[in-house]
Amino acid sequence: MRLLSLLHRWVGAVVGALLALLGVTGALLVWRDALTFVPHASDRPAQDPVSLGQVVDALAGGEKQVDRVTFAGDGLGVHQAIFADGSGAYLDQTGRVVAQWASSWERPELWLFDLHHRLFLGDFGETVTGIAGLIGLFFVVSGIILWWRMRSRFRPRLWPVKMTPGAIVHHHRDLGVLTAPLLLLSLLTGVMMVLPAVGEFLLSPLGPEQRPRVPTALIAPAPTRDLEKLFVVAATRFPDAEPRRLQWPRSPGKPIVLRLRQSFEWTPNGRTYLYFDPGTLEVIGEADAATAGLHASAREKLYPLHAAKVGGLAWKLAMTASGLALALLGSLAVYGFWRTRWNTRVARQKRLSRALQPQGSSGSVQ
Repeated sequence: MRLLSLLHRWVGAVVGALLALLGVTGALLVWRDALTFVPHASDRPAQDPVSLGQVVDALAGGEKQVDRVTFAGDGLGVHQAIFADGSGAYLDQTGRVVAQWASSWERPELWLFDLHHRLFLGDFGETVTGIAGLIGLFFVVSGIILWWRMRSRFRPRLWPVKMTPGAIVHHHRDLGVLTAPLLLLSLLTGVMMVLPAVGEFLLSPLGPEQRPRVPTALIAPAPTRDLEKLFVVAATRFPDAEPRRLQWPRSPGKPIVLRLRQSFEWTPNGRTYLYFDPGTLEVIGEADAATAGLHASAREKLYPLHAAKVGGLAWKLAMTASGLALALLGSLAVYGFWRTRWNTRVARQKRLSRALQPQGSSGSVQ
C-alpha cells in the first residue's frame, strides 16, 4: 500500500498539470455550441434538400477549394465550411457568410478543441492525451483504494479548508472518490476514442468491428453544380436521416462522402454514409449504421457520452463537473506535492543551519 501511495503521489505531481488542462478545456467544450458566438447560431435547422444543394453549389463554385461542410443542427444553427487551405467560414442557412477566418487561431472554439484533443501537436499530441487518460484512470482506481483506509474521515467539500498540504490532501482524497464515477466514464470514453487499440480490446466481447468500406471512385474532377442531387438521393435511401456533413475528395480516386444521422444514432454527425463518384454523382457505396453490429453501435456512443451530446442539460452539468473536478484534482495535487517538498527542504536547511551554528554564538555579550 505504501508503494501504491508513493506511485500515486509522484506520478500525479508530474502528470497532474496535464490532466488539469484536459479537464478545464473539456469542461469548456461541453458548451462549445453555446460559446460559438456568431449571428444566427440559434436558428432552427432546416433539412430542405434544395436549400442544402444551393449552399454547397455556391461553395463548390467559389474561389477556394472546399474540404468539408458541416450542416446546421440542433446545437448550432449555422453551417460550418472548412477549406483546403485551413481557412473556414460560418454560413447562415441561406448560404450567406456570417463569420470567416484565415486560421483556426481566430476562432476560440476551434483552437480549444485542438488543444484538448491534440495539444496542438497533431497525431503525436493525440497519443499523449490518450496516455494521460490511461494515467488518469490509474489515479481514480488507486485513489479509491487509498481512500478506503481513511473512509471514516470522509468530508466532501468543493475547496480545501485551507491551502496547506495536509488540507489539500484531505480535499483531494474526498473529492476524488465523490466524483470517481464521472471521472471513470469521461476518462475511459476519451481513451477509447483516441487510442483505437484500447477501444477495440474493450469492445471485443461485442464481436469484431465492421468498419465501412470506402469504395474507389473514378479519377475525375468534382462537379461544381447540381450537388442538390446528393441530398435527393439521401432522402430517398434514408428518408428519416438528416444530412450532417459533406466531405469533398482529398485525393484522386476518393469519393464524395455524405454523412447522415439516423434517429437512433447518438453521435451528432451520425455514422451513416453515402459515397458518390465525384465525376458522375452516382452512388457507389453506402454504410448503414443500423446494420453495423453491436461493436460499432457501442463505439458510436463514446463521443456523445464524453462530450455530453446526449442527456440534455443534466448530463452537460455532470460532464462539466467531471472536467472541473479533474482540473482541481490535478492542479492542487501538483501544488500540494511540491509545496510539501519545498516545506520539507526549507525545514531541513533550518535544522542543518542550527546544527552548524557554534554553541553560545547567539547569546548576548555581558
